[in-house]
Amino acid sequence: MRKSLLLFGAAIAMAIGPVVVRAGAYDSVVKIVNQSLWDIHHLYLSSTSDNEWGPDQLGDEVISSGDSFQLHGIPCDDYDVKIVDEDGDSCIVGGVTLCADNDAWTITDEDLLACQVVTEE
Repeated sequence: MRKSLLLFGAAIAMAIGPVVVRAGAYDSVVKIVNQSLWDIHHLYLSSTSDNEWGPDQLGDEVISSGDSFQLHGIPCDDYDVKIVDEDGDSCIVGGVTLCADNDAWTITDEDLLACQVVTEE
């Protein structure tokens, strides 16, 4: 009986085919570093191939000036990133590659000011 169950299990496994698990596909950690003068209160991601913003990645957290924040479970991809600072100013930075393989993505004053001008146009 036990041998029959093992053979049955092997037959099912062969019929289904190999199961490919991409280790790290959704367990990546991406570090966001805020080197700007402004605190970041909201951060939204959208794959560059998508037209919808995802949820606020910061939740109740704030990335203070000079601090960093770790995003968990972010698949490696190119993203449009919407940032909202302490004054409620928002800007969109397009085509940011976020992946655990990168050391970090650093946000500077120049980044925020440049994308704020583009976002307001």
